[in-house]
Amino acid sequence: MATPKKVCIVGSGNWGSAIAKIVGLNAGQNSKFDSTVNMWVFEEVVDGRKLTDIINTEHENVKYLPGHKLPQNVVAVADLVEAVRGADILLFVIPHQFISRVCDTIQGKIKQDALGMSLIKGVDEGPDGLKLISDVIRDKLGISMSVLMGANIANEVADEKFCETTIGCKEKTHGAILKELMQTDHFRVTVVEEADVVEICGALKNIVAVGAGFCDGLGFGDNTKAAVIRLGLMEMIAFARLFCSGSVSAATFLESCGVADLITTCYGGRNRRVAEAFAKTGKALEELEKEMLNGQKLQGPATAAEVHVILKNRNLLDRFPLFNAVYEICFEGHPVSDFITSLQNHPAHL
Repeated sequence: MATPKKVCIVGSGNWGSAIAKIVGLNAGQNSKFDSTVNMWVFEEVVDGRKLTDIINTEHENVKYLPGHKLPQNVVAVADLVEAVRGADILLFVIPHQFISRVCDTIQGKIKQDALGMSLIKGVDEGPDGLKLISDVIRDKLGISMSVLMGANIANEVADEKFCETTIGCKEKTHGAILKELMQTDHFRVTVVEEADVVEICGALKNIVAVGAGFCDGLGFGDNTKAAVIRLGLMEMIAFARLFCSGSVSAATFLESCGVADLITTCYGGRNRRVAEAFAKTGKALEELEKEMLNGQKLQGPATAAEVHVILKNRNLLDRFPLFNAVYEICFEGHPVSDFITSLQNHPAHL
């Protein structure tokens, strides 16, 4: 009989803790997995106590997922190298801004045949243009990588409200074991081969969600917001067709990682919420992030900045007016009231 696979969750924010509920439950019930699941926690002090101590005694992440009990077999570990030691499956669930530093810390300290899966929504802007987060991890750690993206607002997943998700995985055997680790009655998994398309959807939809938040803040209503979502989807598809190395089928955009994730992020989610407040208050994004997100990070504006550099270098900005407008409003002081004007001659209308 094969040795049970040891799982480590690298990250413990809102989404990481919601995933820990699922993974802890499945690992505890399935003999293919070691029942103890390590979860790396960036140590913080909450009400005078270490967050790892609270999680390991109360089995609750009181800062990032309050009100939800984590399975007792999920163990919070403050030392990153200790957390990943001996892991056969590494699930990366941290803000994309921190991935390089995390990989540098564990380089050479993990099993070389480990399977990695990124649940991180963002892209990196490398010297040659676009770099997917899974590629950053693969290049630094030398391990096989898959991705998981979907219409998965963390609190709803933790509440066990039914939803779907998509695993992008080129190796069928890896996809099967990852599906077994992740799937529950309320968290339904589809595995597709176009992993880079799945990942690009997860990153780009956050830019569109910022645009949807601008609409809400400006009081434009549902018709306008629907137009922004559609134009955003068109730009997501166009971007994927330009930058993905393999085939890009329309079918992948109809999975949970595509249109479903786009819709739910444009109606819920932190990027929409903060962008709405930005349009209403005129406060700086950094200030709103501190006020509204309890230590979580905004992904949409940062992704817009990375995408802007990539498109500018390829002289393609005029083909992506929505992505460009979000960037200009967030970083160049363009008035948010100009957002819709910038979309009225969108190439997707022509």
